[in-house]
Parts: sequence; C-alpha cells; structure tokens
Amino acid sequence: MCSCMVALVQPSDTRLLALPEARWAAVSTAAFLVALPLQLLGATPWLWGPLYAAAYLAGGWEPALEGLRALRGKTLDVDLLMIVAALGAASIGQVMDGALLIVIFATSGAMEALATARTEDSVRGLLGLAPPTATRLHPVGGAADEGEREETVEASALAIGDVILVRPGERVGADGRVLDGTSDIDQATITGEPLPVPKAVGDEVFAGTLNGTGALRVRVERDPSDTVIARVVALVEEASRTKAPTQLFVERIEHRYALGMVAATVLVFAIPLALGADLTGALLRAMTFMIVASPCAVVLATMPPLLSAIATAGRHGVLIKSAVVMERLGQSDRVAYDKTGTLTEGTPHLVKILPESGFSENELLSLAASAERRSEHPLARAIVAAAYDLPRGKTHGGTREQAYEEAYEQVYDFRSAPGCGVTATVAGREVAVGSPERLGEGAAVPDTDGTAVVVRVDGVRAGWLLLADRLRPGAPEAVTALNRLTTAPPTLLTGDNSRAAHSIAERTGIPSDGVRAGLLPHEKAEAVRDLGGRVLFVGDGVNDAPALAAAHTGIAMGRAGSDLALETADAVLVHDDLTAVPKAVALSRRARRLVVQNLCLAGAFIGVLVVWDLAGHLPLPLGVAGHEGSTILVGLNGLRLLRESAWRE
Repeated sequence: MCSCMVALVQPSDTRLLALPEARWAAVSTAAFLVALPLQLLGATPWLWGPLYAAAYLAGGWEPALEGLRALRGKTLDVDLLMIVAALGAASIGQVMDGALLIVIFATSGAMEALATARTEDSVRGLLGLAPPTATRLHPVGGAADEGEREETVEASALAIGDVILVRPGERVGADGRVLDGTSDIDQATITGEPLPVPKAVGDEVFAGTLNGTGALRVRVERDPSDTVIARVVALVEEASRTKAPTQLFVERIEHRYALGMVAATVLVFAIPLALGADLTGALLRAMTFMIVASPCAVVLATMPPLLSAIATAGRHGVLIKSAVVMERLGQSDRVAYDKTGTLTEGTPHLVKILPESGFSENELLSLAASAERRSEHPLARAIVAAAYDLPRGKTHGGTREQAYEEAYEQVYDFRSAPGCGVTATVAGREVAVGSPERLGEGAAVPDTDGTAVVVRVDGVRAGWLLLADRLRPGAPEAVTALNRLTTAPPTLLTGDNSRAAHSIAERTGIPSDGVRAGLLPHEKAEAVRDLGGRVLFVGDGVNDAPALAAAHTGIAMGRAGSDLALETADAVLVHDDLTAVPKAVALSRRARRLVVQNLCLAGAFIGVLVVWDLAGHLPLPLGVAGHEGSTILVGLNGLRLLRESAWRE
C-alpha cells in the first residue's frame, strides 16, 4: 500500500496541482492549518473565524454545488450529506471539527481525482510516445532509383503508402513495414517485450516505438488515427465510460442507502434528545453518525480496480472494450477456439517435398516455384516462399534459392486455371502444378493432414508438395494455461475437416472429444450455446462473428481478424499473441478479487465506526479520519493493478 502511495504522489509531481480539486483542497488545508494554532493560542475569533470560513468555502463549495444539482434530479448525493454534517457541527460550536471534516473530505476528493487521472494517463500517455513529426521521403524525379528528398511533416498527415525515414534514436512515426535497413527497436511500450527486437526488411514496426542504431525506411500501412497506440487509447477511453454490473448495483442501492442513512441520523438525534440528552451532544453524535455511515468508500470500491486492469491489459496488447467485459472475462469457466487463423497462423506453409521419377527435392521445388511465381493463389505463394527458405533449404548440390533463380530465368507460356492449378514452360520443360484430382492424380494422393499439390513434368508425375497451416507460436502454452484457469476442458470449433482439426487439437492439448469439425458459421454459434456455462470464445474470421456474439465473452485476433470479428468481439488481441489470453483472464480475476476486497474493507470500516458511535462515544475528528481514510485506502488499493507486475503475476 505504501508503494502505491509513493507511486501515486511524488514530490516532483506537478499533476496533483494541475487538478482543480487539488488546488481547492490545498487552499482549504492552508486556511485550516493557519486558523487552528491561532484558536489554540487563544487569539480573538475575528482572526481565526474568517480563516475557518475560507476552509469551509474552498473545500466545500464544489461538492455542495454537485450535491444540490443531484438533489434537483431527485437524487441524494453523499457529498451533500458531508457538507450538511460539517455545517451542522459548526452550528453547535464545533467549528474546528467541521472544518477538519471539510479539509479531509476535500483532500480525499483530490486523491480520488488524482487516482482517476493516473488511470487515464497510464493509457493516454501512450499517445505522447508517438512523435509529432516524421521524415517523409519523396523520389527525386518520380523514381526512387534517382534518389529521394526528405520532408518533415506532421505525423498525423501521413497517409497509407507513404515512405518515412526513421533515423537512429528516433521514435517510429507510424505503423508500417520495413522496406530497407536493419535495426533493433525497443517496443516495450506496445508489446511489453523487455528487450529490443531485431527488425529487417518485411518486419512490422509500430508508431511510438524507439529505434536503435540503424536507419530504416518504412512504408506506412495504417492511418495515423488507426495505429495500435490510437486504438488502445480509443478502446480504453470507451471502456472507461462503461460501468460494470457490480458498479451499477452499488449505484442502484446508493440512493436508497443515503435516504435510509438520513432517516437513521434523524433517529440517532431524536431518540437521545427525547430521553433527556442535551441538544449539543445529541446533534454531535448524529452528525458523527452521518459522516461514518456514508458509503463513499463503497462507491469507490468497484471502478478503480477494473479501470486499472483495462489500462494494464491495453498496455500489453489486449484491448478490453468495457468494464463489463473486464468483470465478465474472469467469470469464464470454459474456452472454445476457432482453428484457422486462431490456433494456427491461417496461411499455408510447405512442410514436405516428396520427389518421384528421379527428381531431387531441389529440382522439384525449383520447377514448381518457377511455374507458380506469377500466381496469386495462397498455395502458390507458400511454394514460392519455400524456395527462398534457406535455413531449411540447404542440400548437397547448392541451395533451393539458387536452383529456383536459375529455373525462373527460363519461364514461358504461364497459364492459370482457377481450381486446377498452373502450367508453364520452365527451362524447356512443361510443368503443371495443381490439384491432384484435376490433374488426374487423385488416387495417388499421399497421406497428409494438410493439402497435397502434385507436380507433373512433361506429362510425368515428378512428385508432391505437402502444405499445411502452421501452429501459431505459443498456442499450446496458451491452451494449457487457460485450461488451468477454467473448470471444463477446452473445445475446438472449426469449419475445417475432421482430420486437420484433430491434428491441431492433439498438438495443442485439446482432447479429441472436444473437437467439432466441418461447422458452418451458424453451427459454430449453436455449438457455443450448447456448451453451456460461461464460454470464452477466441476466433478471427467473418465466420467466427456469430460464435463471438453468442459467447459469454468473445476475443478476436487483432492482426488476422476480420473487421466483422473485431466489431463483434468483446476484446481484441492486438498482436495475435494467444499467451495474452490467460494473462487477461487472470488479471480480470485479480480485479474482481480487489473489488470484493474493497467492498469488504469499506463495509468493515463503516460497521466499526457506526457501532462505535452508537454504542460509545466516537469523537468527530476520529470519525472523519476513519471515514475519509478508508475512502483513500480503497482508492489506492484499486490502483495496484496499474503496476507492471500485475500482468506477469
């Protein structure tokens, strides 16, 4: 708790004095601290009286005004009750006690305002990481090979397709992809990675991350208003405007509780008075009761933990769309996954080469890749990419890349037939690459969990290329971690065939009886509903949108996800990092535990102080200190989840 206080208020922190609530609290406190010794030293009331009045006015005018506005709306605000209690104490000669109440109440309000501001700043501060300007490059004479001229522009003026220069030590001005250069980039503010990440041609970079020692040319791929940083801020600000069910419940009972408290205060005053107690003593006890019974700490118990958790999740690439979602996420008791694009990367990769008829692996792949190079089909792109896969491509007699480049220089007569494949003349040989069924090889397809592509050369089957979707990094670990957090085994829901689905399930630790394959979009949604309980569904595509909507909570993949999936989901994984899902669920559960802890703490303070006041004699200053101290304590306790360690625990 002390560390929270130190992190919240530091001597050099100018944020506190920038808040109106803090400035008025400072004026009220200063006036009180001057008036109190004057009164204790026996100075004339004309000296310390106006100072106490200043303390009342500076610390009480704003909550009094807000309370009166609420009263006009037929709502009894607890802030107004505090002001009434302070004025009641002053009316019976307890001017110093009433002023102390105002001072502590104003200080508590300033601390709450600062806590809220810190929660907002933890996310909005990301915007400040994005540089205000960027160096845009323009080809000289309209061609890049003739050189480029530099132009400094506002980062907000960049457009998709622009090329920017990021010098060593500069922050990246936009989300984009590296066109030229190599460097290490510190992107901890976006991904939470502790070490700089190597970046080379083709790698993605994010606005606001810090470049290392190399210069990079980057092509802008996202509008400035749609960068990762901007989306984090927008979604968290939207989430901050929502209220969790617990908060809504607290607010529903707050008005009734306040009315009951006023009635109880009247009884606490009237009954002793009717039994012969003196007016001053009865009124003082009633004022003390009104103060200690006020539910200020209860009202503050819910939102700080949830908003802190939303901010922390946002810093680590999980965008939670509302406080309702943050509270609900931790309630998940079972998890269902989509396969393609969620547990897998969603793009095919060459996994095996099976040459025949005397062809070598190098020769077979180079001929097939040369024929496929002009095709836009995903399988064709995977075959071409494999030709450049040097780490796996080294064989005796050279590399795949060398063989491929030599073959591609001699490609003619390229033809593509949708659904069949491609044909081309490569180095004087007729090469056909495509569907085994369409090329008359359906009966000879080898056993595979993925897709088999046949290669024919001069009318003879030269071999097979086996392609499959690759498991997403961290998928088995994420499934295992989530399985520990839930009470039911995980489920795989996919439109793919049963064989591929069971293969992925086996590799990720999903039991075979939890696999449902060949599902249409509406069948996925029905399967989610049939699972029962509070289902967390993780998906990415248009076909996952109905299931995301049907689930108790839906999480979409941010990079691979379709617009419809992102819109439908309750939360978004910005970096498609599945290992962030169990961390977000665990963070939600910690937030909910803090909410319960805060409610119990607030209730305990109120209960002890009320019993003390009714059964004994609770001094007004001690009652004020206990009530406002519990409010501050609850607020600071809720901010614990802003710490970096909250995500790693």
